[in-house]
Amino acid sequence: MKKVGIVEVTQSPGAESSLSLMEFTYKTVKELLDKVGMRRDEVDTYVMASSDVLHSGMSCANSFDIDATGGFLKPFSRTEGDAITAFVYGCMRIMSGNYDTALIVGLIKGSENADNDTITSCFADPFYSRPTGINETTAAAMQMRLYLQRYGITEEQCAKVVVKNLGNALFNPYTHIKKRVSVEDVLGSERICDPLKAMECAPKSDGVCAMLLASEEKAKELTDKPVWFKGWGASMDTFYLGDRDLLDTPLKSAAASAYKMAGISNPRKAIDMAEICEPYAFQELLWCEQLGLCGQGEGGKLIDSGATQMNGSLPVNPSGGVLAMNPYVSRGLYRVAEAALQIKGKAGEHQIDKKVNTALAHATYGFCGQWQGVVILGS
Repeated sequence: MKKVGIVEVTQSPGAESSLSLMEFTYKTVKELLDKVGMRRDEVDTYVMASSDVLHSGMSCANSFDIDATGGFLKPFSRTEGDAITAFVYGCMRIMSGNYDTALIVGLIKGSENADNDTITSCFADPFYSRPTGINETTAAAMQMRLYLQRYGITEEQCAKVVVKNLGNALFNPYTHIKKRVSVEDVLGSERICDPLKAMECAPKSDGVCAMLLASEEKAKELTDKPVWFKGWGASMDTFYLGDRDLLDTPLKSAAASAYKMAGISNPRKAIDMAEICEPYAFQELLWCEQLGLCGQGEGGKLIDSGATQMNGSLPVNPSGGVLAMNPYVSRGLYRVAEAALQIKGKAGEHQIDKKVNTALAHATYGFCGQWQGVVILGS
């Protein structure tokens, strides 16, 4: 397999920006090109991740966004869903041998859109499910209740995820929500949809993430420390919640594919840190189980052990994760970027203490994690 390396990444902050989406995107992409010392016309191909209608308020959004990404009159493509797929698509384009460099951009201005629950209600079919009021949050509440009941996970253990991630976010200049909170603060916050509390739900954020990928030879020309793409897996569950076991998600098969491609047989030992997409606090615990980072039903014990703290044996979301910043479409690319920065040793104040050789980046969307994607990166 041809090697593909991450040369450089840039990110925008998650707080509401006064810039237009085009200006907001241009600023982040220009910063990336300046860091690498390239002009836009020197990039071989561009892949953008953006959303039509629901998350952008316009149809054919790529026609509006393409100028700001630098992809105008260049070989260009676009993905929907989560921006982690744009990363993998860019890797595939380089692996084809047709391109040496690819610029990947994930973008969204959440501050200009409707609430995520309003948008995600449209995931449901319009005749049977949508009239019940189903959306990602109400679906997640059902998943959380089942998780608590089946495995004896406590609400206090779920709240510890919020305490950890918002605390980590204090050291990340790009995060949207950052503060020190206690378990009591989390448990005392408004109940959004029982048993989910307000502080256990991710915010709605702005966010542009840009990344330059290159073939092995080109990557070594452009940076002293490329981060290599090692593995990828994706999986999707059936549509109706009633047809699914909400605690047996497609993340298991997505992770298995990524591990096989990366040559990983024991993820708990092989992976040095993980950036996990946790729109709801309890999902970090559940996803750790599904990723094979702990046993089934042992997510609560994992957080209790301190292993997932920034100074633990398996740091999870040292960036603050999605609970601290949730640019819906681009959040998976942020996970890849943060994992890459940890391997490069360039994560700044939230750089973990130990050397990172292998990192995991994860993305999900849909009711109860209907779609799941896993990327493995290596030094």
